[in-house]
Amino acid sequence: MKKRSISVFLGLGLVVLGSLWLLQRLLMPKYMGDIVEGALISEYYKETTDHDVIFVGDCEVYENFSPITMWEDYGITSYIRGSAQQLIWQSYYLLEETLEYEKPEVVVFNVLSMKYDTPQKEAYNRMTLDGMKWSKSKVDDIRASMMEDEEFADYVFPILRYHSRWQELTSDDFKYLFTRRPVSQSGYYMRIDVKPAQTFPKPKKLANYEFGENSWKYLEKMRKLCEEKGIQLILVKAPSLYPAWYDEWEDQIEEYAKTYELPYYNFLDLTDEVGIDFTKDTYDGGLHLNLSGAEKMGAYFGKILREEFQVPDRRNDEKIASVWAEKCAAYYDMEKRQQEELDTYGYLKMFNSDKE
Repeated sequence: MKKRSISVFLGLGLVVLGSLWLLQRLLMPKYMGDIVEGALISEYYKETTDHDVIFVGDCEVYENFSPITMWEDYGITSYIRGSAQQLIWQSYYLLEETLEYEKPEVVVFNVLSMKYDTPQKEAYNRMTLDGMKWSKSKVDDIRASMMEDEEFADYVFPILRYHSRWQELTSDDFKYLFTRRPVSQSGYYMRIDVKPAQTFPKPKKLANYEFGENSWKYLEKMRKLCEEKGIQLILVKAPSLYPAWYDEWEDQIEEYAKTYELPYYNFLDLTDEVGIDFTKDTYDGGLHLNLSGAEKMGAYFGKILREEFQVPDRRNDEKIASVWAEKCAAYYDMEKRQQEELDTYGYLKMFNSDKE
């Protein structure tokens, strides 16, 4: 009788835990509608082959470089571990975690996030941190990223944070309860629509143009980690017209790159050479590039990676070529579906699931 009671108790416990797990999955944001960027981080874990180039950073990497173009033109295997407003310590810990899975030839870091020296917003933290698998890197990332009013336990048990979200549930929460459609291609967020660049407000004067101590700390950690692993670190500034990139910031990055003999490419100064046309190559008025712009950047940067850093051509490797053939097919299928949606609805419905 006693053994039976224990079995019943354990069974009930499993039912309760299973129910809580299911409820937690239901209540957590799925990022399949308007804000798909929150789904980017978790997609990396579905990769089946290694990459010679890893990008880390914010929207200036995941919207501005096409890994498929670099593969098709140069046989370069790459992945973008980007997320919305990815802060530099988040880039560092994502890189640290990535190096537990693979060792790339090159790591590319976009320097815009140097402007942030402290955590900014919980919603952006979640779009980076919730998608990471549990590891020491994730634990350290959470501790470095939490706002003052956040609790570590809310990341361990997201149901504590999202318990009241039941009032906001949509059909997507049920549709994507267990499986989610891909929102990126090797970490690249594709947009084929066009909205020409507009006039931006004059950059406001800052009280202090010096990057903060915390930002420098994590850039140093990133540089030393790459040096320790024998990986080439490349710094870039993507060709986004807004937010402003100040000359004073440029001077600091140039000085740092010179001091440690790091390559640095400011693509704002190279838009003509790349062939970027901001009347055609942006989908949001000059903040980010659309597909045509990202493919131009992929072609240009891929040439740099091949000629200046000797990143190998993997197109003769049957296993890798087979995987990338599937990636290319998915890439062109996504482009086709977006064009069909533009033709039918006048907007990209896959990024606006609430619109009818």
